[in-house]
Amino acid sequence: MKLIYPACFYPADEDEGYTVVVPDLPGCVTEGDTLADAIDMATEAACGWILGEWENGKAIPEASDYKSIVPDEEDGFVNLIVLDMDAYTEKNSRKTVRKNVTIPAWLNAYGEEHHINFSNVLQKALLDMVNAKQ
Repeated sequence: MKLIYPACFYPADEDEGYTVVVPDLPGCVTEGDTLADAIDMATEAACGWILGEWENGKAIPEASDYKSIVPDEEDGFVNLIVLDMDAYTEKNSRKTVRKNVTIPAWLNAYGEEHHINFSNVLQKALLDMVNAKQ
């Protein structure tokens, strides 16, 4: 799943760096030494912010309309950041949740006989459903 959020970029006073604020994600602030680095850092910070909310069972905020975001400082500007949550989650999520599921006895016997990893099958099926809704 890819998400797009507006971010405010503010040039540093003393050097070439930038501070970045993602207004829709409270407290999501980072910085980078160059504009490219600041974009990467903003993407990483926003992905981490969203993953943390998901892992705690919270809903994530909708992204604001790009045109409605106004930087707090005169020399600031707004840019969109693209978050590849599938890639980020696969690489960074370590939290798991145990679920108890009920299946027919014959299906359980078949799965055990063929060494099927039930958790893996369920995860793949759920991810397919999530991706189909995108």
